[in-house]
Amino acid sequence: MIKQLLARKNFAKDSSNSKVHLERTLTTKDLIFMGVGVIIGSGIFITPGIIAANNAGPGVVFTYLIAALVCIVVAFCYSEFASAITSSGSVYAYIYTVFGEFAGWISGWSILLCYLFAESSIAVSWSAYFQNFLSGFGIKLPDFLRSAYGASGNHAGRFDLLAFLIVFLLTVLLLQGMKESITLNKILVYLKMFIIFLFIIVALFSFKPQNLHPLLPYGSSGLGRGASIAFFAYIGFDVLATASEEVKNPKRSVPIGIIASLSITAIIYSLVSFALVGAVKYTQLNVADPVSLALRLIHQNWIAGFVAIGAVLGMTTGLLVIIFGGTRLIFAISRDGLLPERLNNLNKNHIPFHSTLIFGLTAGLVAGFIPLDKLTELVNIGALLAFAVVCLGVVFLRRNKQLTGTFKTPGYPYVPIIGFLLCIYLIVNLHVSTMIIFLGLLIVGTIIYFSYGYRHSEFHSKKDI
Repeated sequence: MIKQLLARKNFAKDSSNSKVHLERTLTTKDLIFMGVGVIIGSGIFITPGIIAANNAGPGVVFTYLIAALVCIVVAFCYSEFASAITSSGSVYAYIYTVFGEFAGWISGWSILLCYLFAESSIAVSWSAYFQNFLSGFGIKLPDFLRSAYGASGNHAGRFDLLAFLIVFLLTVLLLQGMKESITLNKILVYLKMFIIFLFIIVALFSFKPQNLHPLLPYGSSGLGRGASIAFFAYIGFDVLATASEEVKNPKRSVPIGIIASLSITAIIYSLVSFALVGAVKYTQLNVADPVSLALRLIHQNWIAGFVAIGAVLGMTTGLLVIIFGGTRLIFAISRDGLLPERLNNLNKNHIPFHSTLIFGLTAGLVAGFIPLDKLTELVNIGALLAFAVVCLGVVFLRRNKQLTGTFKTPGYPYVPIIGFLLCIYLIVNLHVSTMIIFLGLLIVGTIIYFSYGYRHSEFHSKKDI
């Protein structure tokens, strides 16, 4: 048993011998658009105001830059793995390679939970924004279909119909093929960027230098707290690593895609934050829609409607890319036998049919039945755990002379170790209840492994890995 739990797989060799392969169609540009699409969601219209009002004041710009630097440290480690291991699977494949089968399974299970809860929570937010949009035309769903049971503000809620429908429709779109999905993502990203830059330009015309004083009203500690919140605005970049097997030149394109999308989004988040606190005093921004409020305060109500559309578009691109990442992760795990083989079957469009359908339906049902506040608590811990293990894993990857990539983490070994410690620091600062719930989910994952994966894995059946 110990031998199997610690069995390490050479993904460069064994994945090339697999009977099931995904079609390589994605370019570097496609990956950058996917990264920007998933990282910049509805949060760009919400979190800058909340961080400014409660933590960093006008220094909110620095919180996004600090958070981006932390993410880039993690991204360097991801990029080194991605350039060495070009098969699908992301964190699961990376950790399986350096720490063994069981560690790979737990890491894959953690990030899969992160994808699932992120998809569901964004879908719930999308539903809320879209319902507000419909209300402007006098259209209102029955109360029992407007939200899940227990959701705040609607005691009659039983099922969030729109949250389920948007996930289901995007799942169906993904099943049609990558070309259609990538094209839609590019269109939505272009529209979203237009709306964001429209806000920046309008806000800068109302810029008042006095609004930037004092720069750090809550001191340096507020800057640190704000950065820890801003960090989670960037965590979607890891989805790009799951696309390695569908990229034409993964050793080059995946590292560029990850680092470029993080750099672009860091600049955009910083510009939005700067324009926001320059146009409106930070003390007024502790609301759920700070960007819309700022536009109303500077008498630009007509743009507020565009911002609502931008939020919906931002969440739509995020939903699309997260479904993509979750299904590719399930595909990779099932191809190694740790999940049923049916989950790696491809349809005529070279898309993993069953894994895409199951992930989409599960995420849609979770969004329909579970309130938003119960979902968001679990997204971050799964991502941080995966990030921490990847940073640590780079140290062990360097020792494997059979796996060498074109990208090397700068500042080795200090940068990976710093990334690991930063992720652990953020984990221990999460709520204890969140850690307890997630520990329970890890136990569920362990039970699934020993009841199915252990007995059906490639190592157990072939004994030659």
